[in-house]
Amino acid sequence: MPDLAAKLACFPRLGLLQLPTPLEPLRRLTAHLGGPAIWIKRDDATGLGLGGNKLRKLDFVLAEAMAMKADTLVSGGVVQSNSQRQVAAAAAKLGLECHLAVYHGRVAPPSREYERSGNALLNRLFGAHLHDMPWTGDRNAAIQHLAAELRGQGRNVFLVPYGVSNAVGAVGYASAVAEIADQSRAAGFDPAAIVHSSGSGGTQAGLVVGASVALTRTRIVGIDIDAEPERVRAEVSGCAKAAADLLSVPFSDSLTEVIAGHAGPAYGVPHAATLEAIKLAGALEGLVLDPVYTGKGLAGLIALVRAGRWRAGEHIVFLHTGGVPALFAYESVLGI
Repeated sequence: MPDLAAKLACFPRLGLLQLPTPLEPLRRLTAHLGGPAIWIKRDDATGLGLGGNKLRKLDFVLAEAMAMKADTLVSGGVVQSNSQRQVAAAAAKLGLECHLAVYHGRVAPPSREYERSGNALLNRLFGAHLHDMPWTGDRNAAIQHLAAELRGQGRNVFLVPYGVSNAVGAVGYASAVAEIADQSRAAGFDPAAIVHSSGSGGTQAGLVVGASVALTRTRIVGIDIDAEPERVRAEVSGCAKAAADLLSVPFSDSLTEVIAGHAGPAYGVPHAATLEAIKLAGALEGLVLDPVYTGKGLAGLIALVRAGRWRAGEHIVFLHTGGVPALFAYESVLGI
């Protein structure tokens, strides 16, 4: 079996984040649900720009930007995009100009604070230039158009795709599996599953490829948070295949599992199960989740536990992908 850490060491990275992130038991949530032992991988604790999962990807992806002596990063997402916030923070750290295509129309603002608070506030704090764009359904078209405009002005632009979801980003995210493998074995267990919120596909792709090398008996369970499970599954598979090729490891599409039914009515719209999960995490564990990603991811995990997917004595890892700042943009939705 190839050594995942050794394979990852062949790729340049910038050292933008604090690693390894903690793996912690959620004892009170476990007792409340009465099922398998639940652990949490704290990728909200990666550090830069209030942390999050995208920093693992950016650490690898932006090594190419620095090698080509880029002076400008271009990316995009919705108003409360966690990815945009982490791109903006990385650009500030690296001394690069940052331009973001901010999509309007995908999510109806759920509160008065949505347009200005949370991630939107941090993007401005980190010095990003924000370009309002209409949502068309094509995640990368406006980002590509903005990049072309800036190149026409003489900028040396590096384009970061929506969600930092490409093959190199997925390779970067496989590093989370290498850490979980070491940490879980030190704690005396092998995870039956790693459960997480899945949207643009790159995070799950990295987990799937990494687990195929380092955690071969662990299922990677993506909870669709977009209400578009077939698109999510297709993007995970395509990105994982490309990442596996870069790492020179085998990949089987049978490893891609995306669970539908926990996204609520649409992306960015929390439903009752999302709010229950957020409140349970806060009241039982002092954890802060967001209504767009981690709240829906934990809602899916809770539903699977209640349905008997795993038995007592098994160990499940929930991946906290970050997104805490977005919670403040949904204050009036929480009902607390």
